Amino acid sequence: MSGQGNVNILGVLAAIGAGISFSIIDTIFKFLSGDYPLYEVVLMRSIGAMIILLAIIVPLEGGYHVLRTDKLGLHLLRCCAVLFANLCFFTGLAIMPLAEAVAIAFATPLIVTTLSVIFLKEGVGPWRWTSVGIGFLGVLVIMRPGLDTFQPSALLPFFGACGYATLHILTRSAGGTERGATLAFYPMAGFLIVSACVGLAFGDGRYAGSDNAALDFIFRAWVWPAPEDWKYFIGVGVVGSVGGYLVSQAYRLCEAGLVAPFEYIAMPMAVLWGLLVFNEWPDLPVWIGSGLIIGSGLVSVWRETRRTRPASRPRPRSIG
Repeated sequence: MSGQGNVNILGVLAAIGAGISFSIIDTIFKFLSGDYPLYEVVLMRSIGAMIILLAIIVPLEGGYHVLRTDKLGLHLLRCCAVLFANLCFFTGLAIMPLAEAVAIAFATPLIVTTLSVIFLKEGVGPWRWTSVGIGFLGVLVIMRPGLDTFQPSALLPFFGACGYATLHILTRSAGGTERGATLAFYPMAGFLIVSACVGLAFGDGRYAGSDNAALDFIFRAWVWPAPEDWKYFIGVGVVGSVGGYLVSQAYRLCEAGLVAPFEYIAMPMAVLWGLLVFNEWPDLPVWIGSGLIIGSGLVSVWRETRRTRPASRPRPRSIG
């Protein structure tokens, strides 16, 4: 296999690891959403993730000098994209079934592949389009879209998918010169700043009490975590740090159109966590859809190992 092929495999493995990590985060967020407001959980996750990033990951990548950047504007755009995505997705996650919210959010790889052609001029051939299409078909099989799918709450994870897709395209644009730790640091810093400001602004619950479940999740009063919940807050911080680093590495190393389908791994993982944590037993369409999702990733891996020429990997350029 060519050197570029080895890099692609590393990027794919990073994307798979990120997908598994984020599925764990989604489960913990949903588990905690009944007792804690969104931004309190975000703040706790961000503190834990930032500690691990600065104490372990940054030193391993060469030291704190890697956090310096001459693309601050691009990183600010990335922060805005991921903040918007998290607000939409986790609010939807709190009021929807886990697998359904994750399934809707998995419009992300399809959006990423499309945007990579428009903005990054990446070559996306029929094999990759087919892989993404099969994976998305699996999501549709699980969703069984109908009138209920298009209720207002279902728009939240879809808007989140748009935000995540924008983040990934911006990450790919910065990936030629920025390190994985650098790409992970700035969104985490954005989460810390915004969630702390939200806590100071209305963490006392002054705007709580709405009959709308989504608004209540955002504006609920902050409370000190119960002793038995600390392990979940610590866990979401650790996994958040790992997932943020891996997804940054995936889009830094590989074309967005290549790694995007492998994020579908979070869908069957959501089914697994739904069964283990929330006692939601999947029915036949869920199993069929998960098989299509996993199969799409395996087809893409097989195709990459069969390439006889280096993958098309254009020089990343600035967006905006």
